Amino acid sequence: MKKSLPLAGAIALASALPAAAELVTVPSQKPVAETMDALQAAVEGAGATVFARVDHAAGAQNAALELSPSQLLIFGNPKLGTPEMQADMRAGLYLPLKVLAYEDAEGQVWLTYEDPAEMLSGLDVPADATFIAKMQGALGKLTAAAAE
Repeated sequence: MKKSLPLAGAIALASALPAAAELVTVPSQKPVAETMDALQAAVEGAGATVFARVDHAAGAQNAALELSPSQLLIFGNPKLGTPEMQADMRAGLYLPLKVLAYEDAEGQVWLTYEDPAEMLSGLDVPADATFIAKMQGALGKLTAAAAE
């Protein structure tokens, strides 16, 4: 017999789940790998650390599955991230930052990332904190440079 979650339990569970952050999407005229190479170069040129580059399509291929080209860059800068974690240690769940480059069904390549203000909105981080604006600016500049 299938058991269902009581309504009160379902409401409590749903309210405990974080809301999805607003996604910022930037079109690129280059293939995914070239876009990601440009993003990685921009990130490193800005003095940030690249922690990982994940090729989702290669992972799918290794599992005998198909996925359109898609790569994720995970990077950060302690000068920007540390103040967030000082404001609320739980910010470490969202850091380091991530940008996804992927090709859609029409062949258009996109760079997508979570808006830092939205991403951290449920934490004890002031919405007007200067580090949030700096992160938003950095992500905007880095993705614009990669998409050129």
